[in-house]
Amino acid sequence: MDRIRAVFIDRDGTINQEKEYVSRIEDFQLIPGSLEALKLLTQHGVKIYIITNQAGIAKGYFTEEQFHRLTEYMIRNFESEGIKIENILYCPHHPDGVIPEYTGDCLCRKPNNKLIQDVVEENHLRVDEVALIGDKNTDIEAGSRLRMKTYLVETGYGAEEKKRTNATFVKKDLLGAVVHLLNSERKAEKDLNEL
Repeated sequence: MDRIRAVFIDRDGTINQEKEYVSRIEDFQLIPGSLEALKLLTQHGVKIYIITNQAGIAKGYFTEEQFHRLTEYMIRNFESEGIKIENILYCPHHPDGVIPEYTGDCLCRKPNNKLIQDVVEENHLRVDEVALIGDKNTDIEAGSRLRMKTYLVETGYGAEEKKRTNATFVKKDLLGAVVHLLNSERKAEKDLNEL
């Protein structure tokens, strides 16, 4: 097994509490353990990409500028904790949108995976070097289509979604998923060393 070099993590319901269309700083609340999970990934040199569908932009609930303001707040908080985020990948589109430039089908909205595929190709990553963590089966499908290891977390929508998931693993939360991912990697390295 090759070392995990990058992880794609959903935002709402995985990193922060799921609330309908989170767009205001005061509504952004981290799920317990998320900060520790992201710190662990940073400490182990794993690149973190946050990937999020933001249909609220297409539906007119908030603007792209509001999304960027919240994103900047989130990144500042993470940086103050020593967490490095490589990039925020987001899709502002939705077929049922009311803002014309964001309305319609696209290749970037999960379960489609153009945003992930672009990062994988640009960074010359192999599927066995990446993993995806999310609370919805649309997240899982985006990773599965590229044959990468996937984790469904039971936060957000995950408790319901786990009843019919194809995720490689189901874990209680982001911290549980990250600990499992890193421990699996260490065990694989140990097994290889013992050959």
